[in-house]
Amino acid sequence: MGLLILLVVGGIIGWLASLVMRTDAQQGILLNVVVGIVGSFLAAFLLSPLLGVPPITSGAITASTLIVSLLGAIVLLAIVNLVRRGAVR
Repeated sequence: MGLLILLVVGGIIGWLASLVMRTDAQQGILLNVVVGIVGSFLAAFLLSPLLGVPPITSGAITASTLIVSLLGAIVLLAIVNLVRRGAVR
């Protein structure tokens, strides 16, 4: 059940991050899920220890963990845009 919740929450976070970064028209639902999950793992390793927030991968789904995961997905999309286009956008 935890994997299913991670996929659903990852999809929503990836979709929100793609809306923020204006890449939603270029991505499909599968890529949104991948961006959300990878962004959540990125946030778990980089942002969560800095901010003192438990990662979403620990099973705690709160507002702070969702915000940190969203920030991780946005950072991931910014890095991808920087590599692909040469600009964050």
